[in-house]
Amino acid sequence: MRAATLAIYMFVTCLAVSMLATDGPSSTGSSAAWSGQAAAAYLDGRMTWWMGWDVAARDHGTFCVSCHTVVPYAMARPALRATLAEQGASPVERRLLDNVTKRVRMWKEVEPFYPDAKRGFPKTSESRGTESVLNALILVGYDAPTGKLSADARLALDKMWAEQLKTGESKGAWPWLQFHNSPWEGDSQYYGAALAAIAVGSAPGDYQHAARIQNGLKLLREYLVEECSSQKLIDRVILLWASTKIPALLTPEQQKSIIDEALSKQQADGGYSLSSFVGNWKRHDNTPLETKSDGYATGVVTLALQEAGVKRDQPQLKRGLEWLIENQEKTDGRWLAYSLNKQRDLSSYTGLFMSDAATAYAVLALERGN
Repeated sequence: MRAATLAIYMFVTCLAVSMLATDGPSSTGSSAAWSGQAAAAYLDGRMTWWMGWDVAARDHGTFCVSCHTVVPYAMARPALRATLAEQGASPVERRLLDNVTKRVRMWKEVEPFYPDAKRGFPKTSESRGTESVLNALILVGYDAPTGKLSADARLALDKMWAEQLKTGESKGAWPWLQFHNSPWEGDSQYYGAALAAIAVGSAPGDYQHAARIQNGLKLLREYLVEECSSQKLIDRVILLWASTKIPALLTPEQQKSIIDEALSKQQADGGYSLSSFVGNWKRHDNTPLETKSDGYATGVVTLALQEAGVKRDQPQLKRGLEWLIENQEKTDGRWLAYSLNKQRDLSSYTGLFMSDAATAYAVLALERGN
């Protein structure tokens, strides 16, 4: 049954991409074409599949908000609105937002993504901490362009702060789901704290200066700064992005250090490989990490550099963006990326997860500044 569903999904996505293949130059203004329509078709197709996948289903008619598929989709899909001549959130986005809003409003009633009773201690705490950050990040992201923080986004932020660790070695961070897949897919507690900083810093209005969040914000700042030097480079790149949202989180010298180290990993073809950003991490199946340039690392790095003020005509950044333009898959609109955990079939359900995130970050990087 799942194989048939995947085959139908791939057929529909490829058909949509083929119909959109003549959409002309992208909104980046480059003479080389990348297709925003094809990227949207891929992202919408994957999001639709995820929302209907039985493994992602949760109680009260909701679904899991995943780090690899749902969160990147929520961040990137609005960036394609102008390209698609959309006036507002698409039906797929609306369903996602309804899901997140429902879980925020029913926080005490909905079951954690992975409760202790089913997955063992401390999965309830980890689930609550992780979800609270992701819910806030998504709802704030949709509010940011409006200039006004909605009641649901404010409630999500309140739930997030309530889950923050106030004592212990990780105080200032959040309990984070651990499935021994660090540094990805989403297992990094530091990564989660950086996402929380992005959520707070992106909130419209004067939210990050509100008196009632200052203690929590102080703990978050201290955690991110004190733990920075021990983190893998990919997490420090996310920190670089977060530092552009929270003033004085990093000094200019600290930002430059991360920028220089990230740029030093650029490959001969202009792209970046996630394997260069994860230290000595080994796959569980002992297969070698994929060393060729991938859409995830290239998308994240080129996005973070732009957020940090690096100009698009800076030679290395320009080459990274050119790599993204040249390496969108013609068949289905995605950018390829590879699991850090084991060698996967890139056309399988799980094999597509990293490409989901890669496609979203590639879109964000290419649309940045347009």
